[in-house]
Amino acid sequence: MIAITVTLLWLSLRGLNVEGEDKSEFIWNAWKKCNKGYLLIMAFVAMASHVLRAVRWRMLLEPTGNKVTLGNSFLSLMIGYLVNMAVPRGGEVSRCYNLYKLEETPVEVSFGTVVVERIVDLICLLLLIGISFVVEWARLKTFIDTLDFSRSGDSSFPVWIIVAILLLMAFVAVVYLMRNNQRLRNILRGFKDGAMAIFRLENKTLFIFYSFAIWILYFVMSYFVVIAFPETRDLGFSAVLTLFAIGSIAMAAPLPGGAGSYHTLVPLGLVMLYNLPKADAIAFVFIFHGWQTVIMIVAGVISLVISYLIIRWKKVPSR
Repeated sequence: MIAITVTLLWLSLRGLNVEGEDKSEFIWNAWKKCNKGYLLIMAFVAMASHVLRAVRWRMLLEPTGNKVTLGNSFLSLMIGYLVNMAVPRGGEVSRCYNLYKLEETPVEVSFGTVVVERIVDLICLLLLIGISFVVEWARLKTFIDTLDFSRSGDSSFPVWIIVAILLLMAFVAVVYLMRNNQRLRNILRGFKDGAMAIFRLENKTLFIFYSFAIWILYFVMSYFVVIAFPETRDLGFSAVLTLFAIGSIAMAAPLPGGAGSYHTLVPLGLVMLYNLPKADAIAFVFIFHGWQTVIMIVAGVISLVISYLIIRWKKVPSR
C-alpha cells in the first residue's frame, strides 16, 4: 500500500509542469496566496464533525450495555484516524482497542458497531454521489468516459467467480473454526451484538440526523477550502459538491489517509470538469490534503498522549 501511495504521489507531482519555477516553490506560493482564515474555519468544522461521530458511536454502544464517555469515545476515534495515516483501515481496530483500555469495552463488540458505522457512511456516500450525478450529470459523464474500464472485462475467467470462490472459502473456514474454537465463538457473538445494536437504538431518528449532519459538515469543510484559493473560489456550489464526491471516493481507497488516490482523482476532476490549469489543480490538492493530514496528526497525537496519561493514572493504586 505504501509503495502504491508513493507511486501515485510521484505521478501526480510529475504532472506538475511549471516554467521557470521549482515545483515545491510553486506549491509554497499557492499556500501563501490562500486565505488562512477559511482554512482555520475548515479545521474547526472538521473537529465538530469528529465530535458528532464520537457522539454517534456512543449511541451505538449503549444498546450493547457499554456506556462510554464522550471524551473517551472522541480520544479513541482520533487515535484511529492517526493510525489510518500509517496503516490503511488499521484505525478501525486501534480505536476499539484504545476504548477497551479506557472503558473496558470489549473490542469485538465495539468493532461490530464500527462496521455498522461504515455501512451507514457508505449509504451516505452513495446518496451524495447520486445527488452529484443529478446536479452535474453532463460534466460527470464526461469525466467517467475518460476513465478506461474496458480492460476489466478482457479476462477469460470472470472476476466475480473468483470473488465468490474466495468468499465461500472464507465462510467455510469461519464455520469450521467456530465449531472447534470457543474463544472465536465468543468473539463472533460479541461482534454480532455490536453489529445488531443499530436495531436496538432508543432514538433512531437522532442517529440518522447525526449521520447526515456528519456528512454535511464534511461538505462544509470542502466548501471552505475551495473558496480559500483564488483559483477555485468561483467554481460554485455544484462544483464543490462534485469535487467532494470525487474526493470521498478517493479517500475510501485502502491507502494511508487516502494519499495518492486523492492526489490522482481530484486534480483530474478539476481539470476535466472545470478546466482548471493542471498545475493549479495539483497544488490545490496537495495543500488541501496536506492541511487535512496536519489536523489529523496533531489531534491524533494529542489524543494519544491524553489516553496514555489516563490509562497510566488508572493503573496507579489508590492509597
